[in-house]
Amino acid sequence: MTNPLMPKATAVWLVENTTLTFEQVAAFCNLHPLEVQAIADAEAAIGIVGLNPITNGQVAAEDIRLGEADPERRLALLKPEIEIKQRTKGPRYTPVAKRQDRPDAIAWMLRNYPEITDAQVGRLLGTTKATINAVRERTHWNSQNIRPRNPVDLGLCSQTELDAVIGRARIGLDKEPERGFVRIAREELEAAAEEAAAVADAGRPMDADRVFGTRKPG
Repeated sequence: MTNPLMPKATAVWLVENTTLTFEQVAAFCNLHPLEVQAIADAEAAIGIVGLNPITNGQVAAEDIRLGEADPERRLALLKPEIEIKQRTKGPRYTPVAKRQDRPDAIAWMLRNYPEITDAQVGRLLGTTKATINAVRERTHWNSQNIRPRNPVDLGLCSQTELDAVIGRARIGLDKEPERGFVRIAREELEAAAEEAAAVADAGRPMDADRVFGTRKPG
């Protein structure tokens, strides 16, 4: 890992709580010095809550103190005690405590990155197309309280994962048209997964024939 966790949030904390130079903060967070200056001038990272890199074990307090005394010194990023592994393919698990934040994250994605497909949003945030449509069409049961918020700030995904999805959307990946039974099978599986998730969230017993579309002969 060459960057601290949530670089912009870390930069916000360092700007607000230390006397490090813009260059020192930029070097540690892998940002441009002008971007750090914009954060200090409240022109960037507005609304982002600062993340303390000392308490999460990414830099030593003594290292910051020495850096404040020497503008030429650069902070050293500490190695994590536990190896961080990339998430493998498969459904994303969202802790129960954070599930209520997903509509806010969906609204933020729809507002800021309309080029991202619903399928991509669903995989990134661990939600269903039904929920995404409900947020988009303002038919969600909690629509009046939904306010767009960055999913990274909410802890629903990492900045790296978000950037990867944005990049794929901008170069047109994941938008290839599907034909014939491949498209039909995919759509049926997605619909079944969404229905199963809705049943599980509601705590109702699952009717396999209805959820998975068992057809009668003829």
